[in-house]
Amino acid sequence: MKHILLMNGPDNKGLIYNVTHVLYNHNQNIISQDEYVSPSKQFFMRTEFEGEGDPEKIINDLYSTLPTGINLRLNPKKKKDIVVFVTKEHDCLGELLIRYAFDELDATIQAVISNYNTLQPLVSKFGIPFHFISHEHKTRNEHEEAILRTLDIYKPEYLVLAKYMRILTTDFVQHYPHRIVNIHHSFLPAFIGANPYRQAYERGVKIIGATAHFVNDNLDEGPIIAQDVKEVDHRLSALDMATLGKDTEKSVLSKALKLVFNDRVFIHGNRTVIL
Repeated sequence: MKHILLMNGPDNKGLIYNVTHVLYNHNQNIISQDEYVSPSKQFFMRTEFEGEGDPEKIINDLYSTLPTGINLRLNPKKKKDIVVFVTKEHDCLGELLIRYAFDELDATIQAVISNYNTLQPLVSKFGIPFHFISHEHKTRNEHEEAILRTLDIYKPEYLVLAKYMRILTTDFVQHYPHRIVNIHHSFLPAFIGANPYRQAYERGVKIIGATAHFVNDNLDEGPIIAQDVKEVDHRLSALDMATLGKDTEKSVLSKALKLVFNDRVFIHGNRTVIL
């Protein structure tokens, strides 16, 4: 069976040797390995290996061999279980559903949750459970409690906000620390609120883009996973910009999720290191 070992902590001599030595002693074959040492002397390493063996014994031997202060995560290489959150926009959701249908997502979409029923017909075409949990006549906490009760059914590893237009509370985010991925246009904080592409058009912007990031307690300020920009000019209408922007959002979200689901992303402070 294949596993992925993620390791980070203070840099030290012999770290790579110690890890490979333990894996060798457990008769594991290393398939790939990437390392990075930051300017602040923090060491990051991703090691993919395969072989028969007890993962718990491997991780215990690693901890007993490595210096204190080292963080380890040992994950089986498998598809991640996810739940997708949406509101009314279909673009990012449609991209994820198509990739899932053709086995290109590296994840299993367990369900889609929305505060509107708009996208239920689309989701039903893919045989995926759709949960309409209205926010009307509920406080924010009441709404999120209803969502959490639904999530308890699935126990997903990650939540994906595919243009989900509700701000999540700190209490909710704490249930899934570093396990909620969001996508948004890269105009923030310049064009906040409704119709950002219309606002951008009226200002005559020269680039548009998208940012995928982890969700934390600060709105749209979590660690960035992936970004992209496209050049635009005066020839494009507001609708043209919105179409190009949505295409960029779809591709950036897909790229970010591929990195996350393949255990390539380390969170260090409010930044990411990707190996």
